[in-house]
Amino acid sequence: MTRQETTEGALAGIRALEYCDMVAGPYCGKLLADLGAEVIKIEEPSAGDRARRRGPFPNDIPHPEKSGLFLYLNTNKLGITLDASTATGKDIFRRLAKEVDVLIEDRPPGEMAELGLDYESLSALNPQLIMVSITPFGQTGPYRDYNCHTLNLHHCSGHSTQFFMAQYFDPGKAPMPPGGYVGEYDSGLNSAIAVLGALFGRFAIGEGQYVDISKQETLVSLERVDVSRFADGPSAPSRVGRPVGGLLTCKDGYAMLVMPQDHQWEGLVKAMGTPEWTQAEDYATEMGRAEHIDEIQPRVEEWASQFTKDELYHLAQKNNVPLGPVHSPADVFNWQQPQQRGFFAEIDHPQAGKLSYPTVSYKLSETPWQARRAAPLLGEHNEEILCRRLGYSRQELARMAGAGVV
Repeated sequence: MTRQETTEGALAGIRALEYCDMVAGPYCGKLLADLGAEVIKIEEPSAGDRARRRGPFPNDIPHPEKSGLFLYLNTNKLGITLDASTATGKDIFRRLAKEVDVLIEDRPPGEMAELGLDYESLSALNPQLIMVSITPFGQTGPYRDYNCHTLNLHHCSGHSTQFFMAQYFDPGKAPMPPGGYVGEYDSGLNSAIAVLGALFGRFAIGEGQYVDISKQETLVSLERVDVSRFADGPSAPSRVGRPVGGLLTCKDGYAMLVMPQDHQWEGLVKAMGTPEWTQAEDYATEMGRAEHIDEIQPRVEEWASQFTKDELYHLAQKNNVPLGPVHSPADVFNWQQPQQRGFFAEIDHPQAGKLSYPTVSYKLSETPWQARRAAPLLGEHNEEILCRRLGYSRQELARMAGAGVV
């Protein structure tokens, strides 16, 4: 065996129970699992995590065991099925919670209490338990019972601004959020950080604690432009004054240019060969360039269209211009930088087969990331957890499966 194959993870010995689906909660669990914690994922019998029904799927053929979203979010986890609304299911849940360090759940506020599985009840069984609840607006406040999707979260968190748009919009154009599940991943990361803080806190106070995560507050705390500018005045930040740049068309794709400051404009002028038109007095300041954007922008776009993405990137880099090529997923995967750093790893899954996965964005010298297991099949570890650990017989497991408990 190589050294990496025998090295334990940084969180080896930490045990977590994940009662979540889709993205935020499972991503929190994934981050802990990637650091070496043992994470047991609980899914609903038959249906499983909703992410199993979301793509992308190999060859665009839907299959509950082949969702790229589910496979990525649940590597390095054990998986069981359990209906926690049944009497037997609640008993199993309590027995599992009694033996773990962390419980991550994303049920609507009040649901865990209705099941008798709230923090007060479970901490009485396990005073060391750290319980994390992830909801759209947190456990308190007038919006605590509102459901919310990723789109809504961005619009109510100050993130639907020009900072996240590839092409700066004109005044009056409706704001748009970033694509995918960016806010959900942010909330999962924030939750994992809170878990690590609570684990450290346990050394100081000698017991666990309850962690209330609001996805909306997570996104507000991460907004670095318009929300911070709001403190400068009583009114909302203005979206007028489009700076030069944005999304530029190249010979083989697009590049993103963001350069509102004067020294960045000076670098762009040098990169363009200092054409005569750039010396106009009106273009010397940020405000002046914004006022004359309709004159400047077409010329910058025409200049950029003469280059490939790579050529334009290196020319801009040479002149200290903040410009980057827009990479497709295929571009990112084939780029020599992540390939040489080993950012992608091949994992063999019994149903999906061998696929390349993103790993982690850090490198720990003594406790490196390892692909210990592929994402679990639905109920794959029922026997291992329920029989070998909790002591149920195979006959009892079969009866529970027949009754829909597992």
